[in-house]
Amino acid sequence: MHCPYCAHASTQVLDTRISEEGDSIRRRRRCESCDRRFTTYERAEIALPVVVKKNGSRADYDRGKLSFSFHLALRKRPVSAEVIAAAIERIEDKLMSSGDREVPSERLGELVMRELKKIDKIAYIRFASVYRSFEDVDEFADVIREVATRGKTRAARK
Repeated sequence: MHCPYCAHASTQVLDTRISEEGDSIRRRRRCESCDRRFTTYERAEIALPVVVKKNGSRADYDRGKLSFSFHLALRKRPVSAEVIAAAIERIEDKLMSSGDREVPSERLGELVMRELKKIDKIAYIRFASVYRSFEDVDEFADVIREVATRGKTRAARK
């Protein structure tokens, strides 16, 4: 590890701790040349597939974009950050377990809609209206009927 202050190649690890989340290791280091201290973090590198957009271009998977989509759809809805994080984890698990190097953006959108449908029906309808580019009110009504019908079917089974 090179020192960020003087670029010397030799540093000493003074302290190592696992983060509270358990997903990274924090190391406190000291440069053997300039004696300054700094912190580094070590995380597992996870290779998620590249997203292939509708126009054929490719982009690296971005958890931030996925999180933003969830938060936008769930804006002002009574859903905790933990529930959103768990949904994103489920999507990422599906992407990793698929073993695919590329995933079409449509597939990613469908995974988001499936999770939103389980979490919050209003958020699902919001996301679907933008994702599927509804042209008129009838398309909205169709999705609302679909959600309402499934809810009644489940209630009848209980």
